[in-house]
Amino acid sequence: MATTNLNIRMDKDVKDQAEEIFNELGLSMTTAINLFLRTTIREQGIPFMLKLDVPNEVTAAAIEEGRQIAFDNSVKGYSSMEDLRAALEV
Repeated sequence: MATTNLNIRMDKDVKDQAEEIFNELGLSMTTAINLFLRTTIREQGIPFMLKLDVPNEVTAAAIEEGRQIAFDNSVKGYSSMEDLRAALEV
């Protein structure tokens, strides 16, 4: 397979932000662009969206609350569903 270089100009902030996302997805910029181009050819159009699963504000707050509870020794924990049900009187 012959290769060629592709030189493009883009806003530095756009490149940096995209590179950060690609890194989180385990991709290099080159791999991400090749993935996009090959899939575009196969699908004959822009075929997909790759995005991080970013929680909304309410979900992010619930996750943070859960983390705080998990590491707070004063919060009672339960070792079985039966113990939890008994505490909830269910």
